[in-house]
Amino acid sequence: MKIDILTLFPEMFVPLKESILGRAEKKGILEINLTNIRDYSTDKHRKADDYPFGGGNGMVMSAQPIFDALRDIKAEGKRVIYMSPRGRVLNQEIIQDLAEEKDLVILCGHYEGVDQRVIDYWNMEEVSIGDYILTGGELPAMVLVDSVARMLPEVLSSLDAALGESIYSGLLEYPQYTKPRTFEGMDVPDVLVSGNHKAIALWQFEKSLEFTKERRPDLFEKYLEKESEFSKDEKKILKKFTEIP
Repeated sequence: MKIDILTLFPEMFVPLKESILGRAEKKGILEINLTNIRDYSTDKHRKADDYPFGGGNGMVMSAQPIFDALRDIKAEGKRVIYMSPRGRVLNQEIIQDLAEEKDLVILCGHYEGVDQRVIDYWNMEEVSIGDYILTGGELPAMVLVDSVARMLPEVLSSLDAALGESIYSGLLEYPQYTKPRTFEGMDVPDVLVSGNHKAIALWQFEKSLEFTKERRPDLFEKYLEKESEFSKDEKKILKKFTEIP
C-alpha cells in the first residue's frame, strides 16, 4: 500500500518510520510519502494560510498550495481522506475498508481547517478519531495510518493476530502476564500455568466478558447478539453476567 500524507509539519511523522511500520516499509509492504504543503506555496514567505472570508478566529489553509501538492503527487482518482473533527468517527469497519485500497492520500488540516473548495473539488472523505479537538490533523493521520497498516497482510505475523486483538473480537482484552510468576507478592493466576489450553481459553473469555461489561457495556450488549455462536462452556460462563439461558 502507498500512502501519501500532505502536511504543514512533516517532521511530526517520524514515529511512522519506526517499529512495525518501519519494518513494513523496509520489506516493501508499505510506502509512506510525506509532502510539505508549504513547498507548493507561491508566496515568497511560503505562506499557506489566510484570514477567513466572513471573519472569525484563526486562519484557514489556502486552496492553491494544497491543489498543487495534490496534482503533483497525482492524487486524481485516488481515495483522499481529510482528517477533520466533523468527519465520520474512525472505527474498525472504516479501517478494514481503507485497508483494501492500493493508494491512499491523507490531508492534514491545521488552524481553522482548509478552504472548503479543496474538500469539494477532490471529493474528500472527512474522518475524525473522536469527539474532541486537536491542534492539527497530524496526530489523527498517524492513528489512521497505524490502524490501517496493521491490517495489511504480513505487516503483523498474521492477519489473525490483528483481528484477534481486543475490540476486534467484540470484547475488551483479558489480562496478560509474563515472567516472573511472583512479583511484589502478586502471583500469576494458576490457570495460566496449568498447561490446560481449554481452561485457559475459558478463563480468558470470562475475563474479557468481565472487563467489557464493566467498562464498555455498549460492546457487551452488542456481543450478546452472537448468542447462537457460543459454545456450551461459554454459555455457562455467560450465566454469571447475564440471564441468557
